[in-house]
Amino acid sequence: MIPIQDIVPRKTFPIVTVSLIALNSLIFILMLNLPSQVREAIVINFGVVPARITQFGLGDAGVALQNVISLFTAMFLHGGWIHLFGNMWTLWIFGDNVEDRMGHRRFLVFYLLCGIAATLVHVWLHPDSTIPMIGASGAISGVLGAYYGLFPLARVIVMIPIFFFPFFFEMPAVLYIGWWYLLQLFSGTLSILHGKIVGGVAWWAHVGGFVVGLLLHRLFCVGKNCFPDEVRPWGVSYNLGEKINR
Repeated sequence: MIPIQDIVPRKTFPIVTVSLIALNSLIFILMLNLPSQVREAIVINFGVVPARITQFGLGDAGVALQNVISLFTAMFLHGGWIHLFGNMWTLWIFGDNVEDRMGHRRFLVFYLLCGIAATLVHVWLHPDSTIPMIGASGAISGVLGAYYGLFPLARVIVMIPIFFFPFFFEMPAVLYIGWWYLLQLFSGTLSILHGKIVGGVAWWAHVGGFVVGLLLHRLFCVGKNCFPDEVRPWGVSYNLGEKINR
């Protein structure tokens, strides 16, 4: 299922969400113009390598500092167009409403915190992995957790390709995001049973980011009017591009 849009109004322009999308895209495009050896070196040095973190006590202060920096920089690196587009599209659909309720600065802190927490969960469950972990998926999973808590009944329009024909459906966010979470949990469990990362995806980072976002999002809403579940009643007609054109 590919999310197309949700129907939740916002009152402010999502400057942080747009800036994160622009920054991630710019970094990815700049890296495309670098030699492959340089790109690999950037991923190794600025991505999160679990084994390097769990064994940092054997290194010097420079290695420890590199590990701390990589917790932030890894969130802005992506391995391909599909990886980038999938993350940024999801952030655009769900991040703007979460930012609208939290406020711009709080949302940025929340986003980074979820990303770091998601990474640490991945490191905890794969401590010996030498494969660099990159991508904004963990942070965006935290955003999905917040959206799940704030707007469980919001309508999400999804597209399901069947024999090359796109079919559009709408469902409450609690079902779409809940189904997504179960898939991450199932795949993450397989990665533990197999003793390696299944499909090259950090599934437990997704699970960890989601749980952290779900548990902590209310703390970032203190003093904000983000507790009501603002949704359009089911059965009310709408235009497919309403969210963009409103």
